[in-house]
Amino acid sequence: MTTETARDTAPGTTGLSRHTQQLLTRARAVDSRRPWLWDTTLTLFWTGAALVDASGGWRTTAPDPSVPVWLVITLSLALALPLYLRRRNPTAVLAVMACAALVSAASGAFLQAGYLQLIPLFHIALTRPPRALLGAAALLLPPLLTGALRFPRGSWDQHVVPTLWTYALVALLGIAVRSRKDHTASLVDRARRLEIERDQEVRLAAAAERTRIAREMHDIIGHNLSVITGLADGGRYAAAKNPERAAQALDAIGTTSREALAELRRLLGVLRDDEQEAVRDPQPTLADLDTLITGVRKAGLPVRFGTLGTLGTPDAPDAPDAPDALTTQPLTPGAQLTVYRAIQEALTNTLKHAGEGAGATVLLTYAPGEVRAEITNTGAPAPASPPGQGLTGMRERAALYDGTLESGPLPTGGWRVTLTLPRKGSPS
Repeated sequence: MTTETARDTAPGTTGLSRHTQQLLTRARAVDSRRPWLWDTTLTLFWTGAALVDASGGWRTTAPDPSVPVWLVITLSLALALPLYLRRRNPTAVLAVMACAALVSAASGAFLQAGYLQLIPLFHIALTRPPRALLGAAALLLPPLLTGALRFPRGSWDQHVVPTLWTYALVALLGIAVRSRKDHTASLVDRARRLEIERDQEVRLAAAAERTRIAREMHDIIGHNLSVITGLADGGRYAAAKNPERAAQALDAIGTTSREALAELRRLLGVLRDDEQEAVRDPQPTLADLDTLITGVRKAGLPVRFGTLGTLGTPDAPDAPDAPDALTTQPLTPGAQLTVYRAIQEALTNTLKHAGEGAGATVLLTYAPGEVRAEITNTGAPAPASPPGQGLTGMRERAALYDGTLESGPLPTGGWRVTLTLPRKGSPS
């Protein structure tokens, strides 16, 4: 929908005004496609009017009615025909008409067609720089002063001043219309740029959301599949010697699978069109680390967990394997999710790469200005390979909260991942 059409259908517009605007819109559309049609119609109309005046009506106002008819007709045509080019070069058109008006004033004919000079004057004010009006004034004044001085009728200012006011008002009208068009064009351009910016913001938001969902899905699927794989391998070895342990492994596989499906359902539920159907369960927090570590232990990886410091006394150590104090830490939900996912990814990588007999240690330290999670394992070093999506995702999560993530092998063997976040960080 164009801007003009949008204005036509404004709810506050009356029926007559709306109809008028629609007609004007159609007329502008026709003129933009066939400008010669309107130029020809206007020129023929004013040429006919000038010739009607030249047929005898000019004598009623002329100081010298004895001017030859052929000269009157020639001057009338010179004052009307140039109007066809008024939009292409209004200054040249005004120059030709001013010459004819000068002859008309000097001869005493005082043709009414001289007022047609107002049309190119309007177009100069409409389409040319403001300084072009000075040149237009230089063309309009000689015929006016010549007529006032050669054929004075009463005071000279009675002939000059009203005409000057007419010229000034027409010039101001052209400037006003030009300002209106420029303002409308600026609004249209601004609306277009805002629409482009809005589309760009939508695309960027969609890309960020896709990245977030891909990261979450990687964490959920990668971790739970690693746990399920460990449980399945352990159950296969235990099936022959201890069927009861094999059944426990199968139960753990079912529980882990259901938890993974629930997390995926929660994550993908926000993509539905119907917001009422989307699942709105909370994201994991530090309070859920106990459940996470318990699941990893069931998969066959020994994990030691401990914390250093609390909300009020950051230097006092807590007992290992006691994550209950985590629920009181002053971290935003997003920062807690970042710590949770980093620990989850590090333990998942240990399950996949550390090998048999490996163990892991998770140490969560609360310093006065930061929270640090250190995850180490005692397995064999993983073969050299390019960094995967998990490591990249962990670094992106840390950077989002002005934190850092470091990972690398230990001198004594094994691997260490260290995540550091500001104590009360928020997304930057």
